[in-house]
Amino acid sequence: MLTGLGVLIALVAWLPLALRRLPLSLPIVCIGIGAGIFLLPGVTLRPLPWRYPEITERFTELIVIIALMGAGLKIDRLFGLRRWACTWRLIGITMPLSILAIGVLAGWALGVPIAIALLLAASLAPTDPVLAADVQVGPPRSGEEDEVRFGLTSEAGFNDGAAFPFVHLAIMLAAAAASGGPWLVEWLTYRVAWEILGGVIAGWLVGRAFGWLTFHIPAETKLARTGDGLIALSATFVSYGLTEAIDVYGFLAVFVTALTFRHAHREHDLHHEMHTIIEQVERLVMMILLILFGGALVSGLLAAVTWIDVAVAAVILLVIRPLCGWIGLLGYPADAGEKWTLAFFGIRGVGTIYYLAYGLNHMQVADVGRLWGVVGLVILFSILLHGLTVTPIMRSLDRWHGRDPDAAGAPPGLQGPARD
Repeated sequence: MLTGLGVLIALVAWLPLALRRLPLSLPIVCIGIGAGIFLLPGVTLRPLPWRYPEITERFTELIVIIALMGAGLKIDRLFGLRRWACTWRLIGITMPLSILAIGVLAGWALGVPIAIALLLAASLAPTDPVLAADVQVGPPRSGEEDEVRFGLTSEAGFNDGAAFPFVHLAIMLAAAAASGGPWLVEWLTYRVAWEILGGVIAGWLVGRAFGWLTFHIPAETKLARTGDGLIALSATFVSYGLTEAIDVYGFLAVFVTALTFRHAHREHDLHHEMHTIIEQVERLVMMILLILFGGALVSGLLAAVTWIDVAVAAVILLVIRPLCGWIGLLGYPADAGEKWTLAFFGIRGVGTIYYLAYGLNHMQVADVGRLWGVVGLVILFSILLHGLTVTPIMRSLDRWHGRDPDAAGAPPGLQGPARD
């Protein structure tokens, strides 16, 4: 295990550089490695999510909050209603339309109850903040933030918190179907109003506190003097732990904390150090999860999948997300290529696994194997589809905008000066 962990850490550092110009993504390689490992005769562990529901929920929860902190720290654009208009469209129009469309499709094609269809829809609608790294903005103050990368990064940051009310709605509908109790008032007042507003306020307060402690207390004791990027992990865990303790949306709070922390001193070099630490930890835990996902694929994750499920997965990725994304961006001042890129790269991944695990751990479902099979199929298709197309599409978009995709020292898909 030590040997394997050492090799994995080496791959964390080396693979992104090796895959820089190839139409191949790090998640695809990790899944292939995982499949190979768990096909070995001496490996008897079968990492199927329904065998380890609590571990699945908690491990994916950890990965998502780390990714949300990283996403918030690297956004250079100042927060504002007009400056973030693309984000509000993707969150307020595209995601609800996607949930509605996926829910209707799941109920009709898969024949599942309304609560299960809604759980699937809420799990599959959000863009993943973890696996979307290749289409996100670059490190802080790197100048690698155009409209497409900013839109996908900010969408992934906010929509995990915005999707949670629909996961809770599915759980409440399942409970109401069994007991006949009321649910609408509680859902609107508690799960929507209180948990969203509380998450935003709590995240802002934690971000302000860390910003003051790091940059604005007397020079001899300010945390920024340490130059230690681990403070970003501290902010992540404090923000998530405190906000979950008061029953508000921790995912939303962590992203708001990151944005607020970054705003405390936007030009300080410590932001780059914090982002570097977060990115390395995120990549390591993501690779571990994807290796386990590859093992689950060869251990029977897709055993219950039918051709109808394959068709549903294809429609979700090739029709529903692009169409809902385009509708959400109607009238937005961007060219057609940018709009279609924003609409197309709705990558599904770790967040989807977390939401489904959370929902299934809080409601009674008969055929969990098929639900995990459908979700696993969508994630696999998404990783393959977007992983094989992200490099050529983003490089073409850079060239179309007059940027050099091969600028020295820049990470894959994120080269060239910012357009804004």
